[in-house]
Amino acid sequence: MKDAVRQTGEGVVLDLDISPGAKATCIHGYNPWRKRIEVRLSERAQKGKANEQLISFLSDLFHVNSRDVRIITGSTNSKKSLLITGAKMPDILKILTEK
Repeated sequence: MKDAVRQTGEGVVLDLDISPGAKATCIHGYNPWRKRIEVRLSERAQKGKANEQLISFLSDLFHVNSRDVRIITGSTNSKKSLLITGAKMPDILKILTEK
């Protein structure tokens, strides 16, 4: 899972593979071939609702304000990279491995 998480000067970047329209919103696991964390969202990918749910879900999961979670690449794609401003990689990895 460490391949999908990296520390930058601004915070932590997560590489994600998103599946909208699922039964429940959750971290589904890690895809070693794509080197991405798999996230399932209950919202459909329409009018930005899935992106809004993703930001809300991750801000709750990592205990940060939603304005500190930002999609930096892939806003209209299932493969996204998100920046969690001010976060530390060990803290993020600990939360992810507990899920």
